Amino acid sequence: MIIAGIDEAGRGSVLGPIVVAGVTIERSKLKQLQSLGVMDSKKLTPKNRERLYREILKIVDNYYIHIVKPVDIDRSVVTRALNSLEATAMATVINRLRPQIAYVDSCDTNPTRFRKAILSTLKCKTEVDSRHHADSENVAVSAASILAKVRRDREIAKLRRIIGDIGSGYPSDKKTMEFVNRWIDIHKKAPRYVRSSWKPVRILLNKHSQKKLDDF
Repeated sequence: MIIAGIDEAGRGSVLGPIVVAGVTIERSKLKQLQSLGVMDSKKLTPKNRERLYREILKIVDNYYIHIVKPVDIDRSVVTRALNSLEATAMATVINRLRPQIAYVDSCDTNPTRFRKAILSTLKCKTEVDSRHHADSENVAVSAASILAKVRRDREIAKLRRIIGDIGSGYPSDKKTMEFVNRWIDIHKKAPRYVRSSWKPVRILLNKHSQKKLDDF
């Protein structure tokens, strides 16, 4: 049986894309992933993720990576449809891979609702198993989480080479927020790779807008 594992990286970041990755693999080959030490990407160092990324691609039958741009994320946040956007992105990956069953890590508090959202845009006859913590409980989903995280880190590295040190991209990172704050102070708006709809960014935009009024 051909199964798929699907996961994302970057949902909580204030800049850069959300990356959704999927792998397909014969169920009989799952032990090969386990023997490599494949696990939830959050439990691995960047060096180990890069190593496992290369090894995973040698074992899986197929894979696909889908990039969701910040502008599309902002549109979904404004309409309170971020979970729907992610469900559609996962359906896109499943449609490309066409496994018999796809295991997905649910971002929705209600995994059944998330499963239905994915099925609503599927074009293939794939069964979907949606659950919390799938990235730590299902090795195929763990493999997908590694692909998603490594690709997401590479996207951030591209930005870093162009514009300098932006930190990790997450709101908990002081370096990231200092960069966003400086940019908005100079340009009076967020750059295109920053998610303007995110609350920490909206706070900075409002602060600088008020400062401009006060200066006037």
